Amino acid sequence: MGLSEAIRALAARLAGGPRPEREPAGVTVPEADHNLRELQRKLGHTFADVTLLRNALLHRSHIHVTGQEREQSNERLEFLGDAVLGLVVNEILYDHYPDRSEGDLTKMKSLLVCGARLSEVAMDFDLGIHIRMSRSEAATGGRRRSSILADTTEAIIGAVYLDGGLPAARTVIERVILSGSDRVLSRRSLRNYKSRLQEMIQSRYKTPPRYKVLEVDGPDHDRLFRVAVTHGGTVLGVGDGRNKKTAEQAAAREALDRLEREPELLDGGQE
Repeated sequence: MGLSEAIRALAARLAGGPRPEREPAGVTVPEADHNLRELQRKLGHTFADVTLLRNALLHRSHIHVTGQEREQSNERLEFLGDAVLGLVVNEILYDHYPDRSEGDLTKMKSLLVCGARLSEVAMDFDLGIHIRMSRSEAATGGRRRSSILADTTEAIIGAVYLDGGLPAARTVIERVILSGSDRVLSRRSLRNYKSRLQEMIQSRYKTPPRYKVLEVDGPDHDRLFRVAVTHGGTVLGVGDGRNKKTAEQAAAREALDRLEREPELLDGGQE
């Protein structure tokens, strides 16, 4: 058995365990979870193994309440989906923009697959109502929480890949994620580097990055600010600007570029 077949078999086994006849107290299962045909129609993919889709919709809060192993949540599929999404979007951008530099393509990809964009996509097709989560998570707004929606979107992409391979995943990504990509790439709100960096870090660590002025040079009428952005004591980026705000944006932009290449920078700790 090859690696691809082994991965699919493992995912199917994790997703296909016996289900209780009734949900335990403290767990909420939306009615839509029992009929996923509409969700599959919106995705443009009909699952041969629908247990993969159900697994992609299984939030860790549900696992905690039911006493199941954490590996049965959608986090593993999220890990896989993130890689598949990155590969497909990189390939499409590479083919469609032959005159763009590596730096430009990296920035375009960041706009198209950032957490804010993925959660926006999820909201568009009401993904939140399908997610299985604990009652307490749902009661505190979990079905509309940006990080949960973005993570679940990636998990679904991972599930589609295991169910139908890379061609199926590409079809779903083009239909769902890249639909209206020209409009997305031109939106100034997604070009706010500070907001994008904060959303990325807070979705993972619940604490924001910090900005520190390193140096101010030049006369009062022509000053140049140098600012560093850090998290957990790690410098993620440094930027220059004619005012503090511009320098902070430049630092955040450098941080996003570095994290695209070196995601392990965030593993140095948290504040």
